[in-house]
Amino acid sequence: MTDLAAMELAVAMARTARGRTSPRPGVGAVIVRDGVVLGRGATQGHGPHAETEAIRDASAAGRDIRGATLYVTLEPCNHHGRTPPCTDAVLAAGLSRVVVGVLDPWGPMNGRSVALLRAAGVTVDVGVCGEACERVHRGFLKAIGLGLPEVTLKIAASLDGRIATAGGESQWITSSQAREAGRELRAEHDAIVVGIGTVLADDPRLTTRLAGRPEPIPVVLDSNLRIPEGRAVFGHPRGAIVVCAEDAPARELPCTIIRVPRANDGHIDVTAAMRALVTAGFHRVLVEGGGLIHRACLDADLVDSLVWFTAGVILPGGVSAVGGPAAMSLAAARRFQLVETAVVGPDLVTTWFPTG
Repeated sequence: MTDLAAMELAVAMARTARGRTSPRPGVGAVIVRDGVVLGRGATQGHGPHAETEAIRDASAAGRDIRGATLYVTLEPCNHHGRTPPCTDAVLAAGLSRVVVGVLDPWGPMNGRSVALLRAAGVTVDVGVCGEACERVHRGFLKAIGLGLPEVTLKIAASLDGRIATAGGESQWITSSQAREAGRELRAEHDAIVVGIGTVLADDPRLTTRLAGRPEPIPVVLDSNLRIPEGRAVFGHPRGAIVVCAEDAPARELPCTIIRVPRANDGHIDVTAAMRALVTAGFHRVLVEGGGLIHRACLDADLVDSLVWFTAGVILPGGVSAVGGPAAMSLAAARRFQLVETAVVGPDLVTTWFPTG
C-alpha cells in the first residue's frame, strides 16, 4: 500500500466523522505496516481522537504496531483538552513514522506536534494527499483561519431552475430518492440554514430522519424576527437558532436568538450570521434556501460547494433558485466547475466548486 492509498483511506475515515465532532475537527487515521492496515479510527464525537482510536482498534485485534506508520489527515494534538495529547499516545505505542495530511493552523499547534515527534526520533512527513485532507477539513481550517464556516449550498430545482411554482408550491419538485439523498447531505453538516420565507411557506422540520445519524441544528435567518410560534423547527430534537437583525423587536421564543447587523439592503448581513455560527461552534453549514438566501451567500463569496438536485420537470414563471436583482452581464456571473455527477432515482445530482 502506497502512502497515497493509505492517506486516502484515512480521508475516508475522516468523512465518517462529519456532523459529529464540531467544533473539533473530524480527523481520520490508519496504521499500516508492510502494506497491511493494522488499525483505523475517526474522531468520536466529543470523545477519543482518531489517532487513539486507530491504536485502540489495532490493540483490540491483538496486532503489534511497534515500528508501524500512522497516517493521519490532520496534525496530531500535543495538548491536554478533553483527551490527553495524541503525541503521547503515538510515542507510547512505539510508532516509528507519522504521515500528516495537513498541519493544524490552531495557535498552540501549527507544526509544534511535528517538531515534538521529530525531536523524539519519529520520522514525520507532511503534505501527502494534502488537497484531499484540506478539503475534508475545510470547515475547521476556515473557522480557524477566517472565522467562517464551510458553506454548502444545496438547491433542489426544476430543469429551468425553479424551486417553486409561481403560487409558491414546492413540495415536492424532486423525487423521494433525491429527498433521501438530501437528508444524507444534512447529516454531514453541523447546521442547516434557511430563510424565514422557507419557514413561512413550507414549515420544514429540517431533520435527517436517519437512524443513527447526527442531526444538524436548524438555523432560520429572520431579519425582523417575525417567525410565528409553533413552527416545526421549534420541535427539533436539538432545538433551533433564529438569527435576526440587531434592531429586531424583542420576543420570547423557544429557541436561541442571535442578533447580527443588517446589510446595506436591510436584510441580515449573511457574513456576520456565518461568523456568529462559527462562534457558536458550527463549522460545516448547509444552506437550503430560499432564493434570496442563496443569492446573498453567493454575492458574499461564502459558498464552498454547490449541490444541485435537478428534477425532470419544467415550471415556467416559477420562483427562481437564485433571487435578487438580475445579472446584466456575463462578466458578473458566478462560475463553478463540475466535480461530480450522480443519478438519484429519476433526478440528477451535480456537485460544483467555485472557480473564482
